[in-house]
Amino acid sequence: MRHTPVFALTDSAVVAQLIRDHPWATLVSNTSEGLVASHYPVLVEEGSDGSLTLLTHVGRPDERLHELGEHELLVVIQGPHGYISPGWYDEHPSVPTWNFVTAHLHGTPELLDPAENLRVLEQLVDHFEERMPEPQLMRGTLENSAYADRISAGTVGLRIPVERFTAKLKMSQNRTEGSLRCIVAGLEGDGPYASAELAQHVRRANPAVFGDETPGLPRATAEAAGADLTKETSG
Repeated sequence: MRHTPVFALTDSAVVAQLIRDHPWATLVSNTSEGLVASHYPVLVEEGSDGSLTLLTHVGRPDERLHELGEHELLVVIQGPHGYISPGWYDEHPSVPTWNFVTAHLHGTPELLDPAENLRVLEQLVDHFEERMPEPQLMRGTLENSAYADRISAGTVGLRIPVERFTAKLKMSQNRTEGSLRCIVAGLEGDGPYASAELAQHVRRANPAVFGDETPGLPRATAEAAGADLTKETSG
């Protein structure tokens, strides 16, 4: 990922929140047979020192295809993204761009034993089910629990201590206040590239312009989102 200081995101807490909000991850390995990619949900744990650890599982035989445990794994998290028209700028001439937030996390996965794998599967299921009106928890009933025990043999649990990450929050931070307001208006409109979610992220990434105008956004959250962004101009 190209390094652009104005868009660099280095706050591990913000990256952890990105993972929680967008847990569908791409796992990429450079194996002896070439590149291999798979897609799985992940959970994230934060250490008191700011370290990150990912928890997930793969279905067999992905653990062999990826040669898991033998080398570093790249985990890609993709957040909101979308097209930004130059017609939304008050600066001319201009070219279109794409706003996005993403993180690349690197680490060597630890393969979990069957008991630990079951615990991770339970965490994954319960994490996503708890939002449902009638959660179907993995250990919620004897029947569910017995079924999970039977099928878990087809999965391999992973713990991935993140050794390093690179992340980018590109939400028009290098644009003028006039352009930022036009961009948000365009995203909140009804055109072909409208995106209320992306508009909210542009607001959050630019607290100096929108901090007091973003409903429901605590000031601390806005400041954290922009804490690692320098005031440089970049394309």
